[in-house]
Amino acid sequence: MRRAVFPGSFDPITMGHYDIIERGLTLFDEVILAIGVNSDKKYMFSLKQRLRFLEETFKDEPKIRVMSYSGLTVDFCKEQDSEFILRGLRNPGDFEFEKAIAHTNRKLSGIETIFLLTSSGKSYISSSIVREVIRYGGDCSDLVPEVVLPYANDVWVKANEDT
Repeated sequence: MRRAVFPGSFDPITMGHYDIIERGLTLFDEVILAIGVNSDKKYMFSLKQRLRFLEETFKDEPKIRVMSYSGLTVDFCKEQDSEFILRGLRNPGDFEFEKAIAHTNRKLSGIETIFLLTSSGKSYISSSIVREVIRYGGDCSDLVPEVVLPYANDVWVKANEDT
């Protein structure tokens, strides 16, 4: 079985992530959407919410599993018997950053990283941009899957309750 792990914080999942995941499904028998937990990082959405976003978005896709993990991604891949890491690239900056990680992961474990270029209409979307749109009450309906929208509105309302 060809299994890939697509790691990320998914804070929140974007249509850019969705694009890579959908296309990755054509290459692999199973794709594990793996939310990496970093206790030093402050997230906009809780782990429970981010897991729900992924589970709900791909509820009808039997080739997808949603999990969370801490520690090295390659260790998680070994635990899940995955020989591949799936990553999306939006621009040359992403490539340079991801290339160094891919080389390190292969040296540590032999696990290969497969890069897919984001579709041209989605290459501008990043989680950090989406969080800014949400933070300031902008329309993010073209940037995230539908399941995220009510939560995005809640974040904006809570941020503006005291103003």
